[in-house]
Amino acid sequence: MASERESPFAPSNRYSAYVLAILLVAYILNFVDRQVLALVAQDVKTDMGLTDSQLGWLLGPAFVLFYTIAGIPLARLADVTSRKQVIAVGLTLWSIMTLVCGAAANFSQLLFARFGVGIGEAAGTPPSHSLISDYFPPERRATALRIYAWGIFVGTGFGFVLGGILLEAFSWRTAFYVAGLAGLPVALLLGLTVREPPPGASDGTIEAENPTTGDVMRTLFARPSFPMLMVAASCQAFLGYTVLTWGATYLRRVFEMSGRDAGIQFGLAAAISGAVGVTVGGILADRLARRDERWYAWLSAISSITALPFALGFAWAPTSTLALAAFVPFYALNNLYVSSLWTLVQNLVSPRMRSTAAATQLGILNIVGLGVGPLVAGYVSQVLEPSYGVDALRVALAIAAVVGAAAAIFFLLSARTLRTDLAHLR
Repeated sequence: MASERESPFAPSNRYSAYVLAILLVAYILNFVDRQVLALVAQDVKTDMGLTDSQLGWLLGPAFVLFYTIAGIPLARLADVTSRKQVIAVGLTLWSIMTLVCGAAANFSQLLFARFGVGIGEAAGTPPSHSLISDYFPPERRATALRIYAWGIFVGTGFGFVLGGILLEAFSWRTAFYVAGLAGLPVALLLGLTVREPPPGASDGTIEAENPTTGDVMRTLFARPSFPMLMVAASCQAFLGYTVLTWGATYLRRVFEMSGRDAGIQFGLAAAISGAVGVTVGGILADRLARRDERWYAWLSAISSITALPFALGFAWAPTSTLALAAFVPFYALNNLYVSSLWTLVQNLVSPRMRSTAAATQLGILNIVGLGVGPLVAGYVSQVLEPSYGVDALRVALAIAAVVGAAAAIFFLLSARTLRTDLAHLR
């Protein structure tokens, strides 16, 4: 058991809000840099003569493989050293490697650059979760994490919109250059102005001992709800990342939308609906969980099932207008679970374990969601294209929709032990 002492750290609400804001900006850039390729994929394919399966590798495994490999060691480094410095260095690295993506001349060079983006971005979210948990006490933590989660959708939307505009006016390479350059001043500001709180500060005590990575893993997997949560969230991530990485290409390929129109319309739809989904989901879950903490899982199960018809509607819509109309409620429902998941993972472990716990969660979700989802969709599309033509991509998206709905089963299974698992740290 880690020894504890009282925390002297008491930042003002205004300064805590500032820290949350700068971490949110970094997270937005995380997704801008990650998602630019999803918009310009069709142009990269044409320019470099790539296949859909090669695009699948670039959109998924090339990023997620190194994101996952680097994630836990970087999270452990953050837990025992300076979380803000780990984030700042990671932001610098992924920004530079995004610039390298723009300069890539062939598949191998772009693959290498995506490896670098993955390593850099692995240093971003887990330490940020841990910092936010130390700047905001338990009663305000879910709200802060919910606001931080907006970075997924603002970053995704901004990446698509900015990429679409730059693609139309310049080239796909310019989109990477602008996205990469934007991160460097933010990294400097974060490193110089954010104070490093002692782990456990907002919980009223500071842990004096550092648990090992093995301690964290044993703690997480000793909670029966955790593996079920990971399977459920992986199903949701498989669907969400598949649609997010192939959605703009689907609109351009099937409905012959321009890169600019697909980027702006799909990007805005993703940004708005995703932010609404994570916000509404967080508010509902927090209110319902005051009566029964199992609502964190129950609400996620309900949203997983409810999203299915809209996901299928997006895949098989006869026009781009109807496809986008179906995408909006689908993507809102697909992200209702995010705040619940992040809050539960942070609350299932002690403060010194939070970065590593978040890295474990993100690693699992990214392997299945971002690593497997886009790759499977690419292979399905490539194999079926001779028979189905452009509709092959519709089949791939429909398969992902069914996988996402299966999350409901595992959310319900996780709810069975959730109250007992959360009670261990009280």
